[in-house]
Amino acid sequence: MSTQMQESLLELITQTSTNLPPDVRRAIKKAQLQEEIGTRASIAIDTIVDNIVSAEEDVQPICQDTGMPTFIVHCPVGFNQLRMTEDIRAAVEEATKLGKLRPNSVDPLTGKNSGNNLGAGTPVIHYHQWERDEVEVRLILKGGGCENKNIQYALPVELPGLGRAGRDLEGIRKCILHAVYQAQGQGCSAGFIGVGIGGDRTTGYELAKEQLFRPLDDVNPNPTLAELEQYIMDNANHLEIGTMGFGGKVTLLGCKIGVMNRIPASFYVSVAYNCWAFRRLGVVLDATSGEIRSWLYRDKEEKMERPTGGFSTDQAIVLKAPISEEQIRSLKVGDVVLIEGEIHTGRDELHKYLMKHDSPVSLQGGIIYHCGPVMMKDDAGEWHVTAAGPTTSSREEPYQADIIEKFGLRAVIGKGGMGAKTLAGLQKSGAVYLNAIGGAAQFYARCVNKVNGVDFLDEFGVPEAMWHLEVKGFPAIVTMDAHGNSLHKDVDEASLLKLGDLKDPVFA
Repeated sequence: MSTQMQESLLELITQTSTNLPPDVRRAIKKAQLQEEIGTRASIAIDTIVDNIVSAEEDVQPICQDTGMPTFIVHCPVGFNQLRMTEDIRAAVEEATKLGKLRPNSVDPLTGKNSGNNLGAGTPVIHYHQWERDEVEVRLILKGGGCENKNIQYALPVELPGLGRAGRDLEGIRKCILHAVYQAQGQGCSAGFIGVGIGGDRTTGYELAKEQLFRPLDDVNPNPTLAELEQYIMDNANHLEIGTMGFGGKVTLLGCKIGVMNRIPASFYVSVAYNCWAFRRLGVVLDATSGEIRSWLYRDKEEKMERPTGGFSTDQAIVLKAPISEEQIRSLKVGDVVLIEGEIHTGRDELHKYLMKHDSPVSLQGGIIYHCGPVMMKDDAGEWHVTAAGPTTSSREEPYQADIIEKFGLRAVIGKGGMGAKTLAGLQKSGAVYLNAIGGAAQFYARCVNKVNGVDFLDEFGVPEAMWHLEVKGFPAIVTMDAHGNSLHKDVDEASLLKLGDLKDPVFA
């Protein structure tokens, strides 16, 4: 029998996973107004808003990658932290069973997924004592795509486009700008950053992530940091990386900076990057009963309306496997496609496997989707997709060109683009890269009509298994074609030039 504390924690996890807080919604709505109607960035952000509305209405994960749940707990002196840990673990396990969290806890030595988000070091729980008589629990769900774009700088350092970053405020400024640049669309921009100045390698990153718990509209009590935060917000969008890295007016939605002392030999600037699906909430709990007294970050309700924009399917090109090489070579960067029929999910474990083994199903003329869905099985034993947005494709760069050629693939779906090896492989084999909208897990789940089957479920776990999905009206944008063109390469090069525009000193 679950306790009231466990029920309250389960509600916190559910709401964090499915319902963005008001300050994040306000930032996204502002960005929606800034993008030019009809552009790729505008289409992407309208799709994001559609997804946010669906996730709230259906109480389903906003993004399929619910990350590594990280709890910050403040509790009274003498409070039983051991029992609280048991309650948190029980709530995490139940949330995973209910499909509000994707099973993400993997043993790095065996590669086995625990299946319930419990394991050594997971979930992450940080305890702090205070002299109040209540318990405060804050939770952040930070997906792997944006976690992989975290970056730490050891000053002094030479930075592309910006030159030398020294051990001063100017060097810090350059590092933060470079951190925004290097994320491109791989971290599901437009994003938010937390910055930690000082500390050691460990505490610097902890400080950076702590900044993500600050409300977006607060003002830094340190005047120097307040000025720096405002400068970054005023200038980072000059890079025009845009939503999903498609190019556009809005690249950064929030910047919060903290500072701590360092030792003379080390000067670190640590940046925690968070995607647009900025999932963090908190509750104040009765320390005795475990009941929720109040919510944090919910200063006022901020409703979102389902947009009328998004993908225009009137001129979209339908792709249905098996796709011919002729049809693929007729596509060009910027084309909108609608995918019909069967696609196959494939992430890191599958790509590694396919390099040395045959595929369990024919992939000739087929489509691989870089996706780790949230799956639920009904009473009849049938699988259903509850969240199915794309994962970051760059991790598959060492494999993708070889697998395209080996199996005769015609299309790869993912987010954030891929590199030079894959681009050359697309041109050689006659294939395209299709960019879906990162984090839009509910939007794409609606496109799945049926789960045709699954391979490697026991071996790889739910996120890494090879799911065979029947889809209809699944929209994406060609961002790398079979003629050597890459939108991602173009945006990267253009934003690097714009980064150079910000090289001159600002702070005396």
